[in-house]
Amino acid sequence: MWDNIIHWWNYTWIRNAYRNCRNGITNLWKWAPVIWQDRDWDHYYIYAVLIHKLEKQATSFAQSEYSTRSKREAEKMFLCAKLARMQQQEFYIDEFREHYEMKYEFIPTDETKKWFTLESEIISENFIDYFTKYSRQYRLVDKTDKDKEDIAREIAYKNQERSRKLLFKIMEQNIERWWD
Repeated sequence: MWDNIIHWWNYTWIRNAYRNCRNGITNLWKWAPVIWQDRDWDHYYIYAVLIHKLEKQATSFAQSEYSTRSKREAEKMFLCAKLARMQQQEFYIDEFREHYEMKYEFIPTDETKKWFTLESEIISENFIDYFTKYSRQYRLVDKTDKDKEDIAREIAYKNQERSRKLLFKIMEQNIERWWD
């Protein structure tokens, strides 16, 4: 009789229901901070979900011995999470902004001072270091009728785009192997 109960427990929906409920509650707890901060208006939040999922799965792979390639797959997932974070935080755009200092001023456009226009002026810049750091990209940029700021901005946007393409290329080539 006891063997029948154990057999029934192992091969019925009751055992699966218990596991599913336990896993579901655990997942709710793990995902609560990400979901709480989620908003529907920006790519930032899409990357937040992607980063969370990649890091959780990579940690699971790194700690497991599912296969001989688990450690390598975990490294790829961590790399994707890092690239996604760089996209989320617009790393290359911020890096470009660190190489100059701007002064901003609101100028009234009419006598009532109800409407304003924003005027900006570069106070100091150090784009030579930026161009040296990204010399290959600097050579590829069309410099016709562009000042240093425009060239540096174009390099930053190209770097950001290359980083995004690399992220999704790695995922495209590997995502079907990321299961246990």
